[in-house]
Amino acid sequence: MYAEERRRQIASLTAVEGRVNVTELSERFDVTAETIRRDLAVLDREGVVHRVHGGAVASQSFQTAEFTLDTRQRSATGAKIAIARAAMQFLPEAGGSIFLDAGTTTNALADLIGQQNAAGQFSIVSNSLPIALSLASNGVPDVQLLGGTVRAITQAVVGDTALRTMALMRADVAFIGTNALTLDHGLSTADSQEAAIKTAFVTNAHKVVVLCDSSKLGNDYLVSFASIADIDVVVTDAAAPESFVEALREQEIEVVVAAEK
Repeated sequence: MYAEERRRQIASLTAVEGRVNVTELSERFDVTAETIRRDLAVLDREGVVHRVHGGAVASQSFQTAEFTLDTRQRSATGAKIAIARAAMQFLPEAGGSIFLDAGTTTNALADLIGQQNAAGQFSIVSNSLPIALSLASNGVPDVQLLGGTVRAITQAVVGDTALRTMALMRADVAFIGTNALTLDHGLSTADSQEAAIKTAFVTNAHKVVVLCDSSKLGNDYLVSFASIADIDVVVTDAAAPESFVEALREQEIEVVVAAEK
């Protein structure tokens, strides 16, 4: 396991469990205690956890920092592809309509839809420039890109024009990305304008499928755009803490744990 992947899992465990222990992490990941201490030091510098004697505790602050699209595309690539594959089962029947929210995991899903020649069966609406380009490159005949202002850091379309268009639209399934997911705060992100579009996608879809890699579980960002009650399905990866998966299922949310190939 690469150091980045191990740290991603440690961050998720800390967020969900509240506190982690160096010895237990060392045994779990089959590495030395010193390696775990270095991992925790890195995560502490990044503000993801707080180092304490013998381990670390979860950061309690609402996050606001956003990574560039290029950085996010390089993070947890295997998990995102696995999640996208698992999410394909929730596509509606031929003739259905879908919303594809801006995000690197939803982008991976868009790539799969186009590559498997499935997209011609659906009407697709997105606020993501990369997703629209991916679908167009695969010859998708029925895709609508929302108009409005483009956020450079995420290449997502936001603003009043996009929201007015969304008010007139409905979809069978919305595939939603998120910066974070907790039981209390629901789905959250850093930017209020992007949150508003995400809320519109969630509100105007019959089924909401959240694509969320395990590093985002247990974390909170500044702006909540949907509650746990708004979610029908969560698709995550095999590193998701079992306690968090069970907690979601207790809320009557279908959870699919996707295994990387």
